[in-house]
Amino acid sequence: MSTPALPGAESAAETFENLRPRLIGVAYGLLGSVSDAEDVVQDAWIRLQGTDIDSIDDLTGWLVTTTSRLALDVLRSARVRRESYVGPWLPEPVETAPDPADSVGLADSVSWAMLVVLETLSPAERAAFVLHDLFGLSFDEVGTALGRAPAACRQLASRARSHVQERRPRFDVDPSAHHDIVDAFAAASMSGDLDGLLRVLAPDAVLTADGGGIVQAARHPIVGAAKIAAFLAGISKRHGPEKAMRTTIVNHNPALLVFLGDQLDGMVALTISDGLIVAIDYVRNPEKLTHVHG
Repeated sequence: MSTPALPGAESAAETFENLRPRLIGVAYGLLGSVSDAEDVVQDAWIRLQGTDIDSIDDLTGWLVTTTSRLALDVLRSARVRRESYVGPWLPEPVETAPDPADSVGLADSVSWAMLVVLETLSPAERAAFVLHDLFGLSFDEVGTALGRAPAACRQLASRARSHVQERRPRFDVDPSAHHDIVDAFAAASMSGDLDGLLRVLAPDAVLTADGGGIVQAARHPIVGAAKIAAFLAGISKRHGPEKAMRTTIVNHNPALLVFLGDQLDGMVALTISDGLIVAIDYVRNPEKLTHVHG
């Protein structure tokens, strides 16, 4: 006969389940990987079970701090692993509702463009920025999570904020214009229309592809509208009519799902500024496509 759960344990389990989406969001913001974020949150739960729950004054704070610390450890080791990653590394996309108010989940607070920029920060800068600026923790709480003084965390977040503001594109296109640009890009990509692609690409646009060494993808970013148009036209010529695209929203960013026949082949996130596409992020690594719906 099993021993009944203690009231404190029952309350902790309920608190954890209620907080799980936020915890996964924090870990996802730090790691850019849904699977890693879920593993980190599960590790936090295991640690909680091995802790004297009654001695924890602020269970929510304890869970957020523990999740952040575990995620930061994973992030530091991931940076080392990514040095041997085949080709560019892009975050794991999550398909979201067109209206953020209609979407509840781990992608709510972290846009695709933000995730890409976060990859350029140091682990400590990323953690301070994500925890304070995106998830609203005080610098005292951030300091506890990072094991640093609050003043040091404030400086880390300030440096990260400046870097993000410099690198993050301006979004000044209304939704209907976004829709038209995405549709025009999709049509030109599928037909191999070079002129059509050049009309929607910024002259200094950058295409980054992530195949993870599992599937074929460009090993280095492709820079410039002409080179990108030629690359995409070549793909269209190779696959012909079996290639199709469907518009979607990924991390609250306009995107396209790419199909070869009935098989999901990839996700293309488009960053649009001043009415032109400035960045194309093409995720083909099948291990990163589990949270988009083909």
